Amino acid sequence: MSNRSSDVPGSDSGEELPSSIPDDVWEKFVRDSEADIRASAPKEPSARARMVTERLRQQEARGELPGGWRTGPERRERGARRRRLWAVIGVPLAVALAVVAVRSSVLPGDPFGTGGDGDRAASATPLPPETAAPTAPPEAADPQTPTLERPFTGSPAERWADGADGIRPPAASAVGPFGKEQVSKALEQTKTLLVEANLDPATLRGSRPADALAVIDPRQTDLHAHLDTALRAPDKDHDPLTMFSRFDPAEVRLVGTVVKTRGRMTFRPGKEKDSVDIHADYTFVYPVVRAEQGATEVTRTVVRRVLDIRLYDTAHYQATPGRISVIRYDENAGNSACDVYDGYLHPQFHSAAPTGAPPTGPTVDPYDRSKELDRDRPESCGSVSRV
Repeated sequence: MSNRSSDVPGSDSGEELPSSIPDDVWEKFVRDSEADIRASAPKEPSARARMVTERLRQQEARGELPGGWRTGPERRERGARRRRLWAVIGVPLAVALAVVAVRSSVLPGDPFGTGGDGDRAASATPLPPETAAPTAPPEAADPQTPTLERPFTGSPAERWADGADGIRPPAASAVGPFGKEQVSKALEQTKTLLVEANLDPATLRGSRPADALAVIDPRQTDLHAHLDTALRAPDKDHDPLTMFSRFDPAEVRLVGTVVKTRGRMTFRPGKEKDSVDIHADYTFVYPVVRAEQGATEVTRTVVRRVLDIRLYDTAHYQATPGRISVIRYDENAGNSACDVYDGYLHPQFHSAAPTGAPPTGPTVDPYDRSKELDRDRPESCGSVSRV
């Protein structure tokens, strides 16, 4: 799992029944008992189940399955906290970057597809919008293997909103020197930044996210320069994944057109005089398959992003009218290779053994939105409990 932080300050009894029992009651008991026996009798595994079991047994014998595949998903996690200084002219701003990456090494879900249709329909009932921080992680979904037809099955995200529909700015109101319309525009620009950075198909394929960059105040010259370098020549100190979700189209492709989204956005009078602070916290779930033709094995990468945005009063600050300033950004990415700084997320599939050093960091649930991201965690490579 990948966690990045960016600061910009500011789941027969055989006993006989008594003969006094009425005949109709006795007959019902016999019928029910026979039905229970039939229901509990061992069933011959299907041909598909036997085939999958044999394939896994052979893979394990050859040493091709990652360690611990029977006991739970092992994901690599990288975490780092780095600080840089960016500024709007006359306004001190700082951004700390923290990074975590997680890789998968287990067959997720139910390989035999035993979940009933009724259960699947109930589990897919959409959740209401998130209006406050959850008090606990989402319950475990029925263990089912994601497929090309149902890439979110077995995941809490199956009940989340689709794409931009999951990013709903709150109703705007006047704040300090800003009218309702100005606050509303800043909220919409924050949504634009999130959508263009995490949901736009071109951005996801590695293109330059020009529309996302366009809403950020051009007076944040150091931030723009940093992001420009990260997009052109990514490395450990210039990683575009701290702000943007990107996959190498030569390696993987998205399944379908839907990315699941859940989160919330709030605003309040800014910590700086004559400003408005906007806080956005959203999780995005990307289902992917290998880029090769005919690939069918589906896995997911889960990215959580937290943005702190500020709207400055241009009468008191050298800020650009109609633009927002990025105060801090944080990222937590689950199921992406550790210690790879080529500007792309690299999902791990269960059929491929993990590479690199064994995970040493804590195990994290990437769907748990009840906890704040740990922005002070040192660089590490840990695990996630599910994808």
